Amino acid sequence: MAKINFAEVVEQICEKDLRYSADAYHFVQEGLNHTLKSLKRGGQHAHRHVSGQELLSGLREFALKEYGPMSKAVLNEWGIKTTDDFGQVVFNLVNSSVLGKNETDSPNDFKNVFTFDDAFVKPFAPRTPTGAARKTTHAKAKKRTSPGSKKNNKAGLL
Repeated sequence: MAKINFAEVVEQICEKDLRYSADAYHFVQEGLNHTLKSLKRGGQHAHRHVSGQELLSGLREFALKEYGPMSKAVLNEWGIKTTDDFGQVVFNLVNSSVLGKNETDSPNDFKNVFTFDDAFVKPFAPRTPTGAARKTTHAKAKKRTSPGSKKNNKAGLL
């Protein structure tokens, strides 16, 4: 059997399915390799079947490692806006015989697993102050306010 030229297969897929750029397919391939290495480091057999959930977890981790806070923007640029899109890319590769699947695998394995905001935006969002921090700030502001200043400022603000 002749070895599959991944770039050529991706080019053929992209001609038929315009939703995703070639970069999306290359990212999924690299993300699968990352996932397999992570599973091997975790003590699991590296050449076993990877579930949709495991692959999504690995793709999330790989995107954050490679693109950090730009992960969502980069993936969106390639046409990947949801976990469902990852499933479509994976199954385009399955249908082109680049990836294999078992009888229970389905694009539904990728449906609504996580939101891109939760996965790629929230890890970089500024942390909100905790209740204790707000109390401390409020107490400091209260100490700075003299009794006479409230008369001059009806709202009680400094």
